[in-house]
Amino acid sequence: MQLQDKRRIAILSAYALALHGFEALLPSPIPWLRLGLANIITLTALILFGFRTAFTITLIRVVLGSLFAGTFLGPSFVLSLGGGICGTCAMGAMLGISRKFFGPVGLSLIGALFHNGAQLFLAYWIFIQRIEAVIFITPVIMLLGTLTGFINGIVSDILIKNLLKKEPDSLHNVAQA
Repeated sequence: MQLQDKRRIAILSAYALALHGFEALLPSPIPWLRLGLANIITLTALILFGFRTAFTITLIRVVLGSLFAGTFLGPSFVLSLGGGICGTCAMGAMLGISRKFFGPVGLSLIGALFHNGAQLFLAYWIFIQRIEAVIFITPVIMLLGTLTGFINGIVSDILIKNLLKKEPDSLHNVAQA
């Protein structure tokens, strides 16, 4: 990994952590509901710089975010890590299959679906072990995940377009690869 790649990952991880921290300050009508603002950075990194960069940012954000919040290795860490890995891998796989069919909004929706699905699976398998509780909460989580995934995808799309306008030569070749 080149120094430029390490710098890029460090800067993007810092942005993701800042959004993660900002999001924690926002009031939430439901205690476990998160908007997933840091996923805007992950998705942008995936499209512009590839899967490896996006996956590394996800891991750094989840680990450092949980350390800062004091939840490292706790239930929220396990759910966040599982959801983050699954969502990022799903977005990476879909982007790898076809850049023509999946733009930022579609990828974000796929990421949200897999992120939430992984969290529900982990919550059932490790913590709850009551299928009726998971079935009860699934529609709410999937609906909210779809809404936030859609909004995050739009924001990522705007961000990517602005970055490509600002640095067309250095980013355009990467985004088209």
